[in-house]
Amino acid sequence: MHHRSRAPKVLGVGITAVLGLVLAAPPALAGPAADPDPVPGLVSGQDTAAPQLVTGLAEPAPGDPAAAALAHLAAHPDRYRIDPGQLAEIGAERTADGRRTVRFQQYHGGIPVLGAQYLVHLTGEGAEQRVESVGGKYFTGLTAPTTPAVPAGTLRNLALGSLTDRRARAGATAEDHGQVILPGGTGRLAQHFTLRGTDPDTGGPLVREVYLDATAGAIALAHDARTPYTAGDGTTAPTAAATARAEAGAEPATGTAPDAFGRSVKVNIGRLPDGSYQLTDLTRPASIATHDAAGRDYNDFRGGIPADSLPARSPGPDFPASTGSSGATDAHLNAAAVYDFYRDRLGRDGLDGKGGPITSVVNVTNGGAPFPNAFWDGKKMVYGDGGTTYHPFSVALDVAGHEMTHGVIEHTADLVYVGQPGAMNEALADYFGNAVEVTARGMSMSDPKAALLGESLCRTGTPEDCAQRRLDDRRTTVDDYLGAGGGVDNGGVHLNSTIIGGALWDIRRTLDPLTADRLVYRALADYLTPLDDFVDGRNAVLAAGRSLKLTRDQLRTVAAAFDAHGIRAGWENRLGLDSRTLLRDASTPVAPAAANGRWVMTNSDPAGKTPTALYTGSTTAPDAPTRISPEDGRLHGWAATDGRSAAWLAIGPDAQGAWGMEVLTRPLSGGPVRSLFRSSTQQPSDVQISGDDVAYKVTDFATGRSRLHLSHNGAPAVELPLPDGHDLSGVTLKDGVLGWSETWTVGEKRVSAPTVYSIAAGKVTAQYLVGDPSGSTGTEATSTVLAGGRLLWVETPGDRTKRSSIRSGALDGSGVTDVLSGTSPYAPSWTTITASDRAVTFAAPGSKPAGGWTNAALPKLWQLPLTGGTPERLSCNRGGQEKAAADQGTRVIWLDATAGRTDLVVRNRPAGSC
Repeated sequence: MHHRSRAPKVLGVGITAVLGLVLAAPPALAGPAADPDPVPGLVSGQDTAAPQLVTGLAEPAPGDPAAAALAHLAAHPDRYRIDPGQLAEIGAERTADGRRTVRFQQYHGGIPVLGAQYLVHLTGEGAEQRVESVGGKYFTGLTAPTTPAVPAGTLRNLALGSLTDRRARAGATAEDHGQVILPGGTGRLAQHFTLRGTDPDTGGPLVREVYLDATAGAIALAHDARTPYTAGDGTTAPTAAATARAEAGAEPATGTAPDAFGRSVKVNIGRLPDGSYQLTDLTRPASIATHDAAGRDYNDFRGGIPADSLPARSPGPDFPASTGSSGATDAHLNAAAVYDFYRDRLGRDGLDGKGGPITSVVNVTNGGAPFPNAFWDGKKMVYGDGGTTYHPFSVALDVAGHEMTHGVIEHTADLVYVGQPGAMNEALADYFGNAVEVTARGMSMSDPKAALLGESLCRTGTPEDCAQRRLDDRRTTVDDYLGAGGGVDNGGVHLNSTIIGGALWDIRRTLDPLTADRLVYRALADYLTPLDDFVDGRNAVLAAGRSLKLTRDQLRTVAAAFDAHGIRAGWENRLGLDSRTLLRDASTPVAPAAANGRWVMTNSDPAGKTPTALYTGSTTAPDAPTRISPEDGRLHGWAATDGRSAAWLAIGPDAQGAWGMEVLTRPLSGGPVRSLFRSSTQQPSDVQISGDDVAYKVTDFATGRSRLHLSHNGAPAVELPLPDGHDLSGVTLKDGVLGWSETWTVGEKRVSAPTVYSIAAGKVTAQYLVGDPSGSTGTEATSTVLAGGRLLWVETPGDRTKRSSIRSGALDGSGVTDVLSGTSPYAPSWTTITASDRAVTFAAPGSKPAGGWTNAALPKLWQLPLTGGTPERLSCNRGGQEKAAADQGTRVIWLDATAGRTDLVVRNRPAGSC
């Protein structure tokens, strides 16, 4: 389900943008066809020589399926470009019609490659066994190191440090999952951590997956976890369901229990040796157990089930009223219904496909408060009590089917929970959740409630008002795709799910429902892989249709459903952008910089063949990005530029193998690289450059003490004095003037002051206390920028219900003016700014409206004159617009998520009213 609490910010962007993965359009088949085959014969991949999909095969492959599949791949090196020695079998699916799918994981130097799975589909038996199709993602050209350069303790500390809010860091833990290779180009060695803590704003759970570059010591990928908690250390947590049969004398039995509405229903239960009974269904290969948390916090059930929490019990076979009011009865019955759907209809034995136990926990709270939600945590179902607004979340069969399908997805395609793969994850859970309910209830596909998810949860209101989503909303890619950046819903995993979920539901409405269920399940279990996008999903369903021997007319019906929702190769190119793309599918969320007609940004090279490096290009003319950082294997980024030179950070081991962080500079046109600072115990940041001056902040890891360093006219950097107890942020540098926001404590109050420093005079020439004259109102000055001979900053009130102001002060301290008053209807609640000598551009952060996210509500950029005036929309691109950098005049570059990926784009002037 969609979690109602505000999600923590995501540090990465869509997974395809982070890893630089794009599906190329299928090559045209030779010759025109009067009746073209809707199933693609070949889909080639980008950033890899291995094909994404090959269908229409009938090649002998006798013997053990896994060995035969590997032998087939090895026998056709020119077709697949795969080294079978890098593959290890991780699963095999056998269908009712005898087909087998062998799923392989790619390894590089013994380390798994994230999302890299390749599948071989076999039909027939023994000597008649043949390969009918092959596909997935296999990354050629990986040369990433397999030995980390950064100490393990440092990586853990850096992972925890990625929680930028110090309140979130307090008490947070980092669970180490080991090494993984992030694909794309040569690949990156990363250490995977799961961070767990508490969201300081909501009090709810904060769970984030973080991948640290183990060579450079920088975050390579981060995103919120799909559920509040995943399963501990990856081992199977012991549950009462798994141990019920081990209890001496435990026997299957039947009894009665009230459901959440007080109706008495028959339940399968277990009779214990002492003559009491518990909610354990032992009549199926997969035992089913249901626990009542009795109002305990769901944190208590992290990873496993506490020893003192047993399945719901009763002294006799007729369970008490609390079994119904807690939601335990409904959870028990719904778990059985979902199991039966997958076994009887699709031939799958349980969520893991191996008859593993199915455990539910009901009646959990959030610190004693209602928890109106449900989730699959990797090992079990957890249902909230719902409070006075909702029934227990276990009441809704479609919700139970949705969440338990996440368990099926985890054991099959394991779609990564970011961007389009994450949206497909949600769409498949929606589809099967609704299919379970429609089938069990005997509903017609034309029933208005058939396409609604969670419509029965609300205590009051209509089903339509209550539903979390509806699969017949007719949304399409071109008209309705929400270009959400990584900070909104993990890149739109819920927001965009009904685009492809609607296509799947249309297939169920137009084909026989049983045929559709088997088709979508075959695609999930046998064709999809973790990093697949919407077009990959279309191809997987069509390929599954061929393996199920759907007729040509049926396959055309399937293709037409995807067409109707705009899911076809190249849909991103039809969105009507008003910006010009400088860099397509940027591989990093790090902010760009611009000045005097040039941009600089961290990225992989356009062909994805080298590690992340620093590139530059023109903001005015189309040209190929040029690499300016040295090829030394380190991570280069976090750059600044004055249009002639760049200054940036390099993180990683030096030529002698010692890890550290270094400040480098180089002319954009080339020339020698100059080092200004290097340390393994102090972290440089806020790098700025103007002519021959370079400034940067340095923070000591051990003490947390920060100081400002300045290299003037090419001389070695020196530390500028800063009073004890004072800190600074937002360093800005231009034409011999430094600026920053200085903070310190007076009593119990935190003081904030934009500050101007003259390099020539060697002293502070202006310091403006924000808020009232005492500087003690809690108002904070952030985002300082030097432009137009003045210092600009943002004033954000301590009361976050009030709006921020953009202000500017003279460099000599003679006065402050409002560029945009906090009383203006255009003023945002909080913002960041960038400015040229003519205009200031600010970000209006996304704000979810009461009716749900829309493209209009996603983060947008606004511009107004440096002297003040009425802001105008910078761009009418409908998706998220973030991390802007002003160039000259009104020209601005930014990261744009409109096209389902993150592009670096530019506009020369505001678009005005959109």
